[in-house]
Amino acid sequence: MDKKVTVIGAGNVGATTAQRLAEKELCDVVLIDIAEGLPQGKALDLVEAAPIEKHDAFVTGSNSYDPESRIKRTL
Repeated sequence: MDKKVTVIGAGNVGATTAQRLAEKELCDVVLIDIAEGLPQGKALDLVEAAPIEKHDAFVTGSNSYDPESRIKRTL
């Protein structure tokens, strides 16, 4: 996907926002939160639900704003 969105905060609102963006295939999504493991876990949940929801949006989580932590999709 060409478009990428970073959602800051992986709580209920952030995770739901990421879920809706991915389900509608509007963009790839990066979830960022300061809580260790939270954004990665929520992103994993969304990735594992992708076959059921029939979307192929790429979702990842990070605890950092570093450019290296952004979406890197390899083909």
